[in-house]
Amino acid sequence: MIGWLEAIVVAQATALALLLVRLQGGRRRLPPVPPIRDGEADTTVSVLVPTLNEGRRVGPCLAGLHQQGAPLTEVIIIDSGSTDDTRAQVEAIRAVDDRFRLIDDRPLPDGWVGKVWALECGRRVATGEWLLGIDADTEPGPGLVGGVIAAARARELDMVSFSPRFAGMTRAEQWVQPAILTTLVYRTGAAGAGRVHPDRLLANGQCFLSRASVLAQGGGYAPARASFSDDVTLARDYAARGWRVGFLDGSRLYLVRAYESLGQMWREWGRSIDLRDSTRPIWLAVDSVFLVLAQALPFPLLIALASGVVRGAPNVVDALFAINAAFVLIRVLMLGALAGSYERPGVAFWLSPLADIAAVFRVLLSTARRPRAWRGRSDP
Repeated sequence: MIGWLEAIVVAQATALALLLVRLQGGRRRLPPVPPIRDGEADTTVSVLVPTLNEGRRVGPCLAGLHQQGAPLTEVIIIDSGSTDDTRAQVEAIRAVDDRFRLIDDRPLPDGWVGKVWALECGRRVATGEWLLGIDADTEPGPGLVGGVIAAARARELDMVSFSPRFAGMTRAEQWVQPAILTTLVYRTGAAGAGRVHPDRLLANGQCFLSRASVLAQGGGYAPARASFSDDVTLARDYAARGWRVGFLDGSRLYLVRAYESLGQMWREWGRSIDLRDSTRPIWLAVDSVFLVLAQALPFPLLIALASGVVRGAPNVVDALFAINAAFVLIRVLMLGALAGSYERPGVAFWLSPLADIAAVFRVLLSTARRPRAWRGRSDP
């Protein structure tokens, strides 16, 4: 009869094999997409920016979009009834750049998450051949629009999103956030790692480019109307229906200063980190167990084995030690792979593997509790 220690060996060996398969695409990972200041003039791009009380964050986003040249033709700010100075900031940029428009998306229909409805409202009035969803907490760098269009065309993609470079983080955030980000990479692979099965595709709504014609054929943003991980839901839905969908490294294109504290990041980003709305229940369960085995347990088990707290047959203990040492080595190597996604990775970033237990716990907590709101936007 197999003992509990042998069962852990079998389970972790299986998880290790699965992790290696998922990460193997990293060897063929494409370099970060470069910005192109003088973009292609033979197409048009409409940028869609959903807002709701983003006055403290939207300034750098508006300024960055103002700097964009061709092929950007319009920036549509879709406001959901802000009560701060968000609208005033948009009106100020409109006074110097007539490409900016401000529309109101109220009322929110039943069955729609607020942000997704805002994007749909923007899509319905946009005139560009391409639609680029940009979050208000981003800071677009010069050449972002030209860069994303060139990348989409070069890869012959109908829909593609781009990972960011994170900036302005506290030490506490730099300790925990990379560990949470690692849970995504462990489940889906890295940005720019090539085509993957639709069920494993990752996406990022902070910078999400789509052909307007494809959205028109596919029902717009409606497939993700009730999703709090709307970016992943949308990408996986369109990929499953045969359109070419990608996820690329956009760390040279824009910065993200999404949260003001560790607590806010824990609450807001953690609400969708499980990808619950985008993943089949069976895979959600498998991924939960996988993260416990591959990310949460290795450090504690190594300590327990080295200190003699966990004992067993020498061959079983040796196997368990080797497997968990491999997990730790992979996790340390992951730091080098993720460093380029941070503007200034400090000491806390390099110590982030010590936050892995908390990160996995946050995924499990999000899996167990469906969110009721996202930055003030109510659950459908």
